[in-house]
Amino acid sequence: MDYELLMNGNIKIGQKAPEFCAETTYGKINLKDYLGKWLIFFSHPGDFTPVCTTEMIAFAKAYPFFKELNTELLGLSVDSNPSHLEWMKNIYQMTGIVLPFPIVADINGSIARQYGMISNDISTTKTVRSVFIIDDKGIVRVILTYPLNIGRFIPEILRTVEALQMSECSNCSTPANWFPNQPVIVSPPSTYPLLEERLEEIKQNDNGLSWYLSFQEPSSNCIKSSENNCLNCKE
Repeated sequence: MDYELLMNGNIKIGQKAPEFCAETTYGKINLKDYLGKWLIFFSHPGDFTPVCTTEMIAFAKAYPFFKELNTELLGLSVDSNPSHLEWMKNIYQMTGIVLPFPIVADINGSIARQYGMISNDISTTKTVRSVFIIDDKGIVRVILTYPLNIGRFIPEILRTVEALQMSECSNCSTPANWFPNQPVIVSPPSTYPLLEERLEEIKQNDNGLSWYLSFQEPSSNCIKSSENNCLNCKE
């Protein structure tokens, strides 16, 4: 066991996501059950709270788009499973929406603390709004943290998954403000002859600003979604 992780819940990008077994609104799950799929593992401060309710509705609406990217959702708070179930029912009664993803009942906070989801300077019991994007190999790729009173922008989480998958598939990077199907950044050349070739390519195709910053259209083999329609979802 990583000592720093054990003491501080200090998970880092690039490390294996810590395994756990938990009771959820869809039965018992193990984190390893998600191997082969990408996972959005997120915490919320509490059931029956206004900001969290809007987030759950937004995640539920976006769920089909995450599924298209081979990505599952998994929520968590320190509330009990009966509380989660009653909250799910209440959301359904208000909106007609059934939450299609599990919510972990972490009553003693052991998983939340393992993942650093509790900020003692804010609250010693409520989880902050943490987001862990975990890839299909179980590796933590992105960590986002929001305060208790600020709801997450779900389309940005969806966009980040697609950017990660595009980068991995095409061996490229994505520029600032990148959206699906926009040009991606080509890896810069590593030798001077390749630098000269890149400059000539940019001159001919007008596809870059410098030898170290040039673009290409994303490979059709890497495009999983023709349009991120969820960016237009209204909550």
